[in-house]
Amino acid sequence: VQLQASGGGLVQPEGSLTLSCAASGLTFENYAVGWFRQVPGKEREGVSSIKGFDGSTFYSNSVEGRFTISRDIAANTVTLQMNSLKPEDTALYFCAARNNRWYSVKTNDYDYWGQGTLVTVSS
Repeated sequence: VQLQASGGGLVQPEGSLTLSCAASGLTFENYAVGWFRQVPGKEREGVSSIKGFDGSTFYSNSVEGRFTISRDIAANTVTLQMNSLKPEDTALYFCAARNNRWYSVKTNDYDYWGQGTLVTVSS
């Protein structure tokens, strides 16, 4: 199983970025997927998750209303659309898959992790 996160970059405050997570070796329809972020010296934080069987979504308070998680079953990808970005959103972002259809933002609940993609929000 491999997860590939992409789409990070440098963006100005109030700008937008779209992160993508592509999988090989598993089908997202049967797995819950989460997006996490981490800054140096802090614990990895779960920001959003999507259920496997019905696509229901969850967002942390810090991103609700600004981020949108979605999936393309045919392409086997999960996307995190990030709008109204703030400097405090700067972090290394990871996608992860959980062999369970229920969503979660707990790092210990996830079985597979992609490499991080760096998001920097700065003017």
